[in-house]
Amino acid sequence: MGIVAGLDSAPDFTRIVVCDSDTGAVLRQGYAPHPLESPEGGRPCDVDPQAWLLSLGEAAGGGLLEGVQAIGVSAQANAVVPLDAQGSTVRPAMVGADKRTQVAAADLVDALGGREAWAQAVGCVPQAPQPVTKLRWLARTEPDNARRTAALLQAHDWLVWQLLGRPARRTTDRGGASGTGYWSAATGAYRPDLVELALGHQAVLPEVIGPADAAGTTPEGLLISAGTGDTQAAAFGLGIGLGDAVVSLGASGSVMAVHPEALVDQHGMITSLADATGMHLPVVTTLNAVRTLRGTAELLGVPDLEGLSELAMKSTPGAHGLVLLPYLEGERTPQLPHTAGTLTGLRRESMRPEHLARAAFEGMLCGLADALDVLRGRGVAVRRIFLLGAAAELPAVQAAAPSLFGAQVVVVQPADYAALGAARQAAWALGVSQGALDPRTPPVWQGPVAQVLEPGEELAVGQAVRRQFVSVREQTHPGAFG
Repeated sequence: MGIVAGLDSAPDFTRIVVCDSDTGAVLRQGYAPHPLESPEGGRPCDVDPQAWLLSLGEAAGGGLLEGVQAIGVSAQANAVVPLDAQGSTVRPAMVGADKRTQVAAADLVDALGGREAWAQAVGCVPQAPQPVTKLRWLARTEPDNARRTAALLQAHDWLVWQLLGRPARRTTDRGGASGTGYWSAATGAYRPDLVELALGHQAVLPEVIGPADAAGTTPEGLLISAGTGDTQAAAFGLGIGLGDAVVSLGASGSVMAVHPEALVDQHGMITSLADATGMHLPVVTTLNAVRTLRGTAELLGVPDLEGLSELAMKSTPGAHGLVLLPYLEGERTPQLPHTAGTLTGLRRESMRPEHLARAAFEGMLCGLADALDVLRGRGVAVRRIFLLGAAAELPAVQAAAPSLFGAQVVVVQPADYAALGAARQAAWALGVSQGALDPRTPPVWQGPVAQVLEPGEELAVGQAVRRQFVSVREQTHPGAFG
């Protein structure tokens, strides 16, 4: 069919991949940091969206997009761009996990009648990063700006709109809409009343178009696909389908899986997102993943995670009886926001650095296995697990993960899967527009380069370690999972 491009506007940079639309082979790449100044080295919570356009232009320099027929856009989730009646930004975009909005999240939960009411309404309970929560903060803290806000876009919506020359029609996709807190993946409809609850009045919301639909065509004839959030784009770029889950190892952790229907969780542990294909992408998050490893390394005086992994490999499964409940920042799965971590099983023979190192890896992975079990308990099939993040390369993670998760683990080669997913979406929209692809079936691209790990003979041992962790968790926090 031709050549397509996918751009991923991350919090700190823009990356562009140019791909063969039939195979997904990467032909060219571009990169540019956002021209942002972070106060005291921290990531800003307020960003001028023009910075995204400037880095996009720089990343696309040198003829990178020559011959490209369609572009897909992925961008950071949870970024809100408030517009006035003329389409100008009312204030800088509100991005990221903004701690300023934590009180606003609690206010919204109470205002609608509790966590279950939100789960039933839109499939998620307000959290500090979500757009609906940021609107509540805006109304309470900057009432003049809230009153001027006439329309709302997310980051990928705004970029698509700019690429198309700011037309009267503004669009989004199911994936991006499902993370706002005012669109339901179960019903496929907005809840304008929740916008009013948060912002104090109604606002114009972008039209939700289908996964294979085009948002429009630029004056130069370049097709722009629907775009989506970075989570959905990464899942699409990986090529995951039914039976697949993705476990992401960041400071915090997340588990997501493809499912044919939206899941409503009255406890609010599942965030019911839509994916970029017409399916659903339930997500469960933990507050403690790699931060558990870093804290343990600091405690033991180990300089880096590679050293901690090497130390852990000197121990054995079960860490000589040590069990670490890794709730260092409190925890969201299970809902223990005010708790702390717990170390049990201390005996003279277990009080060695290598056993504590092993317990940290096992505790982190068992916490993520708890999150997997939340999805499994709702009927989500998990036969293969993609493990993402730099920590996935650590030998101690790879040695323990398959048997603790009880499934095949796939460790993919690092790549910008969000940009690849955006490019694959562009190829889909282009193929549909040419009559070459079915709008119900995305193009089949070559899968990622990966290492496949099987539980094998270690499965029984791993499951025994897992049961030990669950036993300690139940004794320490009885009924934490209801």
